[in-house]
Amino acid sequence: MSILINKNTRVMTQGITGKTGQFHTRTSAAYANGKNCYVAGVNPKKAGENFEGIPIYASVAEAKEKTGANVSVIYVPPPGAAAAIDEAVDAGLDLVICITEGIPVRDMIRTRQRMIGKKTLLIGPNCPGVITPDEIKIGIMPGHIHKKGRIGVVSRSGTLTYEAVGQLMELGLGQSSCVGIGGDPVNGLKHIDVLRMFNDDPDTDAVIMVGEIGGGDEEIAAYWVKANMKKPVVGFIAGVTAPEGKRMGHAGAIISGGKGTAQEKLSVMEECGIKVTRNPAEMGKLLKSVLG
Repeated sequence: MSILINKNTRVMTQGITGKTGQFHTRTSAAYANGKNCYVAGVNPKKAGENFEGIPIYASVAEAKEKTGANVSVIYVPPPGAAAAIDEAVDAGLDLVICITEGIPVRDMIRTRQRMIGKKTLLIGPNCPGVITPDEIKIGIMPGHIHKKGRIGVVSRSGTLTYEAVGQLMELGLGQSSCVGIGGDPVNGLKHIDVLRMFNDDPDTDAVIMVGEIGGGDEEIAAYWVKANMKKPVVGFIAGVTAPEGKRMGHAGAIISGGKGTAQEKLSVMEECGIKVTRNPAEMGKLLKSVLG
């Protein structure tokens, strides 16, 4: 079992004819069951053509109707990416994974408002994507560093997602699913949403949660963990204390008035029973020690 995606997921790529979309669609289709999973691309100017055997359709709705695709991955450039999310939501897809970085915040505010009451889940934007090891990957993560196992990973940082996975692999610990939620200030699923999924997943035994400075999402998730989580959680916060209002890393990594610092987040997480490390090189070892 896995969360969000598996070998039965059917994927369309919005932005499949761009350089980035082509590269990552090719590598994802070559991973595990990807040849069966990647069934469509979308570009109204290229409808009727194909990319390496993957048919291209004029719209998300048409691609869904013709192929049964239920998930979209977006590599559309920033000016049009929010509209691409809107199209996927309006078509009633189950999940949209937006890789695009640099989408204007006001565009995403409008898109998030439009999503209220809709069934579609959103991951990203500005994220590495999702992988269920040895089944399917959707996004830009290097598939070869992953292996199926029983540890869940959820992270705002793409780089630290790979770091956590690398450490787990060195210790012989595979992953059930890895979810890069991205660090933009206006995005889709939060840590708490993914932790709920891992908590309900019988094939996940423990979770690594990686956060960043800025905002309060990690604290909200920590309080939920204290009240509800049945599985051990190991945490790390990327970033250091910065002058008030200074932006660091992702667009959402902004601290103000002493709130949203790494130390504050780590303290709350510790209070809520999450085992934390202040050294990113120790995430894997700490997780293994928690498993006993």
